[in-house]
Amino acid sequence: MKSRNVKQQPQNILTFKRWGRKNYSAFQTMHRVVKISVLSTIYFVSTPSVSIATEMEPDTTKVKMQYDLDEIEVSAQRAPALYSQVARVISVMESKEIEAAPVGSVQDLLEYIAGVDVRQRGTEGVQADISIRGGSFDQMLILLNGINITDPQTGHHNLNLPVSLHQIQRIEVLEGPAARVYGPNAFSGAINIVTKKPGSNELSVAASGGSFGYFDGNISGSFATGGVKHLLAVNRKRSDGYIGNTDFGMSDIYYSNGLENENGNFSFQFGLAGKDFGSNGFYTPKYPDQYEETKTLFTTAKWESKSKLHFTPNVYWRRHRDRFDLFRYDDSNQKNYHRTDVVGAGINSWLQWSLGKTAYGIEFRSENILSNNLGEDKQDTTFVSGKEDFYTKSKSRDTYSFFLEHTWFHNRWMLSGGFMSNYISDSGLGINIFPGIEVAYDFMPGVKAFLSYNTSLRMPTFTDLYYSGPTQVGNADLEPEKSATIEGGIKLGNDVMSGNAVVFYREGKDIIDWVKITEEDEVWQSQNLAQINSFGAEVQFQVRLNKWLGKHFPEKLSISYLNNNLTKKDNDFISNYVLDNLKNKLVVGINQKVIKNASLDLKLVYQDRGGTYTLFENGSSGEETAYSPFWLTDAKIRYLHKNLILFASVNNLFDVTYNDIGNLVQPGRWFKAGLAYNFNFK
Repeated sequence: MKSRNVKQQPQNILTFKRWGRKNYSAFQTMHRVVKISVLSTIYFVSTPSVSIATEMEPDTTKVKMQYDLDEIEVSAQRAPALYSQVARVISVMESKEIEAAPVGSVQDLLEYIAGVDVRQRGTEGVQADISIRGGSFDQMLILLNGINITDPQTGHHNLNLPVSLHQIQRIEVLEGPAARVYGPNAFSGAINIVTKKPGSNELSVAASGGSFGYFDGNISGSFATGGVKHLLAVNRKRSDGYIGNTDFGMSDIYYSNGLENENGNFSFQFGLAGKDFGSNGFYTPKYPDQYEETKTLFTTAKWESKSKLHFTPNVYWRRHRDRFDLFRYDDSNQKNYHRTDVVGAGINSWLQWSLGKTAYGIEFRSENILSNNLGEDKQDTTFVSGKEDFYTKSKSRDTYSFFLEHTWFHNRWMLSGGFMSNYISDSGLGINIFPGIEVAYDFMPGVKAFLSYNTSLRMPTFTDLYYSGPTQVGNADLEPEKSATIEGGIKLGNDVMSGNAVVFYREGKDIIDWVKITEEDEVWQSQNLAQINSFGAEVQFQVRLNKWLGKHFPEKLSISYLNNNLTKKDNDFISNYVLDNLKNKLVVGINQKVIKNASLDLKLVYQDRGGTYTLFENGSSGEETAYSPFWLTDAKIRYLHKNLILFASVNNLFDVTYNDIGNLVQPGRWFKAGLAYNFNFK
């Protein structure tokens, strides 16, 4: 994990303004500029190149393009600004780090960011709840190339992505509220997943296998037709499961293209994904034979002008289907079917003038659900496609947003302020306004102090409002949850070391959670809690030991640590999600060259979770049990030979028994090995 904290160096810097305004840049709505201080390029010479080998050692530059992004513009605010200028904490994991890490999914990769809490239900990207700094999994906003793909049914489905890890160029994590930038649901943070852009004519294949009948196969290609560049990728992953009823199968197809002319850039993306998996105790340990199927369709189109007054209109559509069986092997059992459709459009614009940068725009988002369990009764039923069942309920809500922001720079000072104003139908809230302000001061090159204040709101999901089952009951009278957050800290960076230290405080009101009043209760109910406050600190830094101590030392040592404490007021209850936050998390990463063209990536993660869960033994509920802290160790070794990459990895090296959620025991030691090969066609 790489956090962008480096000083600006005016000499020998190339500014790629066009790259900065593509949707593959950090948080596309920002039109950011990328500055590259080290760009060693021998681009696809007479021999074929290995595009997936961009992370290998410097002596492989004959067959790759190596780059080191010393500064990248990120989305901490609406107007473009370099990371070193803004007063927010953003963590960036680039392709070099992604391909070296011992992971096979986005969920696994996010485990290596201290501020992110990943509570796995199913492994390898089957299902996980993601939260930041003590927030809940429904308080996260997920974006794909800058487009909001958050699921309105439930946050459990937020990472049902129509793209595999093989096609991801970069992951960006904005810690803290981002409602001013992205509107409701960016309550505790936002994660933007940036895919690789279409390139030259090339074909990549990858395959791996391992424990528990695991297989992962991927094929992708880039090609050009006229002035349009295309990327097409197909992925299939499966496993027999590490215990009974944890088997899974996942497939996805992803396509994107790009066209650039003198007026601007046009981009389009389309993806399909499907999952079917055994859900052993996913939502309640009382029923171990749960089963689920999901299907995701996602498509967007966007234009970026090159005029002085920058305009970026975009449109998108996401359809998600979910089938849930409480009893997998009983065909007579009632099944839950849900279909959500989210459509949206927006126009973002910004202008740089003598007094700074001004950004403004409008956005529209419509969230709709058809279900036989969630929503309000329909007058006419709708047939469930491909099934002998009907949707009997539905619900819709629309969000209209307007934002305005201005950023001002003067000598060593930066000041940014603005607001997001929106109207949410069916909320009864009228017009909502989310103000925010950030200020930063450069004490000296590479040392910056910053302070920010931001507000946020989140509407309840359709599951929060309407779900009814044997162990859970929704609440149609839920109010939106609200928060205000202040944070401040120090950023530092130079050629050898970079990092930051931050302290934050969030005051949350009407926080939504599933609760039980007493241990004897069998049913969880969704309620607005009176108030939950979060106070914590986070420290992270990276040291390039080989530059400091010599080439025989690790290329990079990274250490990050989070301490976070939640306090509740007034209510006495047993929390299912909100109070089970990570109190302490420590992540240590080491990347070491073993021999020429071979490297080892080692990750150590310590987690200490607060809260309790109801112990389930011998078919019945027991007493409330505290979560036990644990250490996990993952490792991956890779070797590059010309166009071929070979790797072997192990997760949970010491076979630790641990829980992320209640009674769900996670996998033990898991071995994998595989290869990747790239063909380049002139």
